[in-house]
Amino acid sequence: MAIIVNLDIMLATRKMRSKELAEIIGITTANLSVLKSGKAKAIRFSTLEAICDALDCQPADILEYQQD
Repeated sequence: MAIIVNLDIMLATRKMRSKELAEIIGITTANLSVLKSGKAKAIRFSTLEAICDALDCQPADILEYQQD
């Protein structure tokens, strides 16, 4: 099973740069990059909430489950 992170798609749709989102939600660009690449092992609900608020989206717009 795999969790797919579609954060780069949401950023492109909203015409927002990673650096801008990182500043808005209060995390480093390096941590945002780890999340975007799908290499993160976990995400805090508060971070997910901040991302959804900044991008005006739902968690399901960002995270997707794909069965192997």
